[in-house]
Amino acid sequence: MVLTKGYTIAPVGYINDSRTKTIVIDKRKAPIVKKAFEMFATGNYRILDIADFLAKNGLISKTGKCWKIDRVSKRILSNPFYYGHFRFLGEIHEGVQEPIIAKKLFDAVQLVLNKRSKPWSKPRVPKSFLGLFRCGECGMMITAEQKLKYYKHTDHHATYTYYRCTKKSKTILCNQPYTSQEELDSQLSKMIIKVSLRQDWAKEMLNKLDLEKAELAQSCSAFVGEKQEEIRAINSKLQRLLDSYLDQDVDRESYLIKKENLLSSKKMLEEQIARIQQTHHAWLEPMKEWIIEAAGAANIAKGENLEEKKVLAQKIFGSNLILSENIARGDALIPWAALRAAPKFRTLERHRGIGPLTSTLEKLRSTSELMPHRTKTII
Repeated sequence: MVLTKGYTIAPVGYINDSRTKTIVIDKRKAPIVKKAFEMFATGNYRILDIADFLAKNGLISKTGKCWKIDRVSKRILSNPFYYGHFRFLGEIHEGVQEPIIAKKLFDAVQLVLNKRSKPWSKPRVPKSFLGLFRCGECGMMITAEQKLKYYKHTDHHATYTYYRCTKKSKTILCNQPYTSQEELDSQLSKMIIKVSLRQDWAKEMLNKLDLEKAELAQSCSAFVGEKQEEIRAINSKLQRLLDSYLDQDVDRESYLIKKENLLSSKKMLEEQIARIQQTHHAWLEPMKEWIIEAAGAANIAKGENLEEKKVLAQKIFGSNLILSENIARGDALIPWAALRAAPKFRTLERHRGIGPLTSTLEKLRSTSELMPHRTKTII
């Protein structure tokens, strides 16, 4: 990799390699920058919050101070360098540097930045669980309101958030009561904990994944070697066929037919090699990410970050959450549903593949539909 045109000094998250005259990823700072993009893309953080996050992780100005909002916005959050392109003289060019983030994440951040650049018609009121629940009586969405309460004996005001049905149904007269945010938070936390993954299970499953990865790499290598040997055999046949044609042992029509068939077989083998190399372990990373997320679900449920709790609840329950008579209910989606159905007291047993040997967790190994990007069934 050569130095990218227009960048003699590497942006934060990268470093200049003076020996090779290249810009390479800074292994310590790059994950912090990526996390900053992910945080801002949620729409739940201000640029100032991102600056504070970077400062807490050691990314500060030369004077030892927190970066200014303008620098965070323009030099980091709006910089195409992080997804592999770069801007030079007002024009976007393809770069050769290794990207830190995906273009999709960068675009999501730009949407938030554009939205933030427009003035709000009124101050945004934090309503953490807005859009998460539907009414169990009429099916309409649950909205939120803030109430200001005055305490005369202490002479101060307090603000409380309540959730209620929007009551927009034209056919059903809804009589559902208000539910406080504290009560809803408590119920949602308990629902999440019920589908969290035990730490010992998570550790064992991750170990199994490592074994699966090694076995898949070995089997892939054997498969590729076998197909490459077949390709070499076809190349030999092509050469013999050409020699026969040049020696006039084979007529032109036969030569062309046999050559086309051999080239077709060779192309199919090459595509098989490319496909197996690209997809043989494609399911491993999504599965690993889910295991880690499921193992950390309990900590999020017990925490006070309501936005994180909402995002996790959307992954677990999708659009299945309802609120009726101040009670939150919802069926977990696969694969979270398997954890919800698992017995309270569970033990791990040695078994080929990942996961405990139970009727519930067996689904995690045998159902190919568990992970959206999974291309292989775990057995």
